[in-house]
Amino acid sequence: MKFRSRTFSLWAGSVLALAALSGAAAAAPASQDWSLSDDGAYVLDLRAGLAWPRCVEGMQWNGKTCTGQPALLDRSAANALAADRWKAEGVGWRLPRAAELQRLVDRSLSPPGLNPQLFPAAPGQWHWSSTANVSPLNGNQYNYNNIAQGRSGDGGRQAAMLNGWAVNLSTGEARGDAARSSKLPVRLVRPIPVANTAK
Repeated sequence: MKFRSRTFSLWAGSVLALAALSGAAAAAPASQDWSLSDDGAYVLDLRAGLAWPRCVEGMQWNGKTCTGQPALLDRSAANALAADRWKAEGVGWRLPRAAELQRLVDRSLSPPGLNPQLFPAAPGQWHWSSTANVSPLNGNQYNYNNIAQGRSGDGGRQAAMLNGWAVNLSTGEARGDAARSSKLPVRLVRPIPVANTAK
């Protein structure tokens, strides 16, 4: 009887220890590539050297979560916001590239999306990226035939002037046909501050 009781105690202790470990793992970033800044306001992508605010533009970090409503901006206003912040703070704020936004999507979650431990209260919808649709001209741009071909209705280039790339942060899907006048959330990015690079 003592043997069974002792075995049960060991088993129960192991289950409790595993539960504590899995709880700690849930609170920690999913990968060694991700960390939080000292003040907790940024998610640091150590591999890419980028710092992501935990909240989208328009929302504020209160020390525990993001509060307020996301600002919905067209592509021009999103770029202007990044430029204004760079000028005001002297930090290289910018719109992220589509691949950088896609990297934020945690595909180990079910359903996939942003890790709520890292990005609480995040809107899981399309977000602006800086990725451009414009592709370079093929061939010699000074050749008259190439210029005439471009003027005679190259719809792809015209569409590129009207559309931009956006990423759905619920699925990781990226599309280059988002109308630049669309009002979408914006998650700016900046280089990791020097004080946090040694972690």
